[in-house]
Amino acid sequence: MQYDLYDFDKTVYPADSGVPFLLFCLLRRPWIAMLLPYQFFCLFCFTMKWGADDGDKMKARSYAYLRLIDGEKLAAQFWQKHGEKIYPFFLPQNRKRPAVVCSASPEFFLRPICDALKVDVLVATRMNPKTGQIDGRNCKNAEKVRRLAEALPQAEFIEVYSDSLTHDAPIFSLGQRNFHTVKGTVTEIPLISAMKGQTPQ
Repeated sequence: MQYDLYDFDKTVYPADSGVPFLLFCLLRRPWIAMLLPYQFFCLFCFTMKWGADDGDKMKARSYAYLRLIDGEKLAAQFWQKHGEKIYPFFLPQNRKRPAVVCSASPEFFLRPICDALKVDVLVATRMNPKTGQIDGRNCKNAEKVRRLAEALPQAEFIEVYSDSLTHDAPIFSLGQRNFHTVKGTVTEIPLISAMKGQTPQ
């Protein structure tokens, strides 16, 4: 079956959605602020790739605040407010084919907005919404290709969209046409340009 493939953060949504979600949760459940020093340290280590071999654990620890809230309920509320920020090119009426979203963001967090936008398949980081623990690997870089092959072994990806030519070079290699997205502006790029000089991480 033919699909179009999309990254999520900074591709169809303007930001790294985990940060505004944390702020959203802080405003509604202020007691999670007690974990902020620990979370920011883990997030900083993850971003700086300190202890790179343990990056998945660092990401999970940065979501430790999920232990103190109802993450699924707040995720649904977040997207009721922030769903309007999705870039127009990704709205259902503007898509050409069934859509697959493949993202490093947690699956439970993206599920409400993907369902609302009639996304056909969501492939994202499997995270326990009650603990922040990751089941398997963080869904990024080459792991995206592995997870896509697992979820859709017979899929044919016609168009691939991402904001990152570096981190998403592996999924660009799957597309018949590739599109670089910057603040909602979509520009087609040849595959050779997307992959030239880039080393999948």
